[in-house]
Amino acid sequence: MCLSAARNRHEYFMKISAFIFDFGNVICSFDAGLIVARTQRYSSLPADELLAALRGAHPIMRDYETGLLTSDEFFKRMCSACRLSVRKEDFVAAYTRIFQPIESTYSLIRELKPHYKLGLLSNTNEWHFEYGIKTVEVFPLFDTVTLSYEVKAMKPAREIYDDALRKLGVPPAECVYIDDLEENVLAAQELGMQGFLFRTGDALRESLKHLGARISSSSDVRGRT
Repeated sequence: MCLSAARNRHEYFMKISAFIFDFGNVICSFDAGLIVARTQRYSSLPADELLAALRGAHPIMRDYETGLLTSDEFFKRMCSACRLSVRKEDFVAAYTRIFQPIESTYSLIRELKPHYKLGLLSNTNEWHFEYGIKTVEVFPLFDTVTLSYEVKAMKPAREIYDDALRKLGVPPAECVYIDDLEENVLAAQELGMQGFLFRTGDALRESLKHLGARISSSSDVRGRT
């Protein structure tokens, strides 16, 4: 690559002041099948019918993630739809213990933190936030948090991106948005953000380095802690 092209890329990336991360399958992976396995003993339905009932309950889950249902209302509707006889605390445990860290993304977040504002933007619900997202190791590194159930809008709706940008206090052109779903990346790009489709944390790191992002080495990050 010629020097002028390298300089242009570096100058372009100097304009970036914030990164906004999706959560599910970007920061943590999740296994929805665990919900079926863990609620089976509380349901009068056989496993295949319980799975069908959970799939049929998608509108209930969507309403919960959009803030149209309270947690208590969500619990009652799920018990009815899936024929569950279960204490609320046991259902919460079964429903929320589904996340596993993506360590390469954890590392990248730590390496970006010294240089950029960081925002979290997630289609989620109160229980997944309180018992999942909020408990992960890198959560305290985020400067702002935007949640669909609080905004009452879900990606790819414009309102949720606008909320994230407003909280960060930076224009779209200075933000990089990262998501594992193409439609959400495209929605961010339409608002003027730079969008990256997430595959792996390592692949994302290499793409950002290629563009000139300031990424601290792991030893530098450890030295600050």
